[in-house]
Amino acid sequence: MSVVFTDETRERAREIIARYPADRSRSALLPLLHLVQAEEGYVSPAGVAFCAEVLGLNKAQVGAVATFYTMYKRKPTGDFLVSVCTNTMCNVLGGQEVYDTLAEHLGVGHDETTADGTITLEHAECLAACDYGPVMTVNYDFFDGVDASTAVGVVDELRAGGRPMPTRGARLCTLKEMAVQLAGFADERDGAVADGGPGEPTLRGLRLAQQHGVSVPGFDPNTPIRSKAEADKAAAEAKAKAEAAKPAPVEASAAPVKGGDGASAPTGVTEPAKPADVTEPAKPVDATGSTTRDVKAPDDKSPQVRTAETRQPDAGTAVPDAPGTKVPADRTGTAPEAGDARAAEAAGVAANAPAGDGKPAGDEAGAQERNLTEAKAGTDADGAGPADANETGAQK
Repeated sequence: MSVVFTDETRERAREIIARYPADRSRSALLPLLHLVQAEEGYVSPAGVAFCAEVLGLNKAQVGAVATFYTMYKRKPTGDFLVSVCTNTMCNVLGGQEVYDTLAEHLGVGHDETTADGTITLEHAECLAACDYGPVMTVNYDFFDGVDASTAVGVVDELRAGGRPMPTRGARLCTLKEMAVQLAGFADERDGAVADGGPGEPTLRGLRLAQQHGVSVPGFDPNTPIRSKAEADKAAAEAKAKAEAAKPAPVEASAAPVKGGDGASAPTGVTEPAKPADVTEPAKPVDATGSTTRDVKAPDDKSPQVRTAETRQPDAGTAVPDAPGTKVPADRTGTAPEAGDARAAEAAGVAANAPAGDGKPAGDEAGAQERNLTEAKAGTDADGAGPADANETGAQK
């Protein structure tokens, strides 16, 4: 069934696209996928088609991104996504037990949703909170140091319509509400934003450093962080000071000319000007061997087009100004005519016929036939018997 997205979603899509330069609108794909997930609860085929339509992409390009990131769900998901970390640290501390208990209590497995559509359970490889393990998240908000009983209490409260308070962060929201925030829009709910500080496990290293007097040399924790305007002003002042400290340039005509004995020439004698036809020696070619200097490629070409043109082996169609391009040339320094590269490639293919099904590429047919004949006769080249021949063949 086709889905018609609301006018609000389309307006928000235009707002998202407007955040990026006109020729870089494809960068809006990630927040747009969150936006369609905020309306449907997952990225449906209709959501993929919508993103492709507003960005001028094809559905395969959008689908490739949507299937790469696990935060984009490809089937209907519950209001609350419960993720339990089962990676090494949390697993050692009991994470797998927490997951197994929830799976049995809810009657669902990995990436499955309860019958009432409230909770989707998943095990996560890592939730980046090893110092609080075992941990689980509900719509990416943390519940730290959980065990089987506290995890069951959290999901039961969610199914009863409650909103348990996460260990760190703001009040819980539904998966759709979270997707709106991930798309780049503020959550206007009361208590949706909360200040949170680091917990004691995170601060343990700092506490030990303070206890033992370990610190970075010259570090002042009270150093204020300058604003961008202040930093720009300080940089401009430093630049002006450096310019003022430079010595004044010396006029070439005022420099004395030394005589043949090393002594200075008489006052008033200046160095003669260089003849007009004398030019500076040419700079050597870079060590890369490129026949052209590296310049910025034209911005009106897409990266794919520039890459294809740079890799073009035919000198007649190679792009001389693409970065890293080296026009092939023979020993005389003359570039080959257009089409020579294709002719050389065709000659190489003709001279190297592909191997048949009877032997691997590169093997000699005569040696194979000789080995087969010797094996059939029950003896090898040294006169060994059948058993010895088998053993010798195994060793070979």
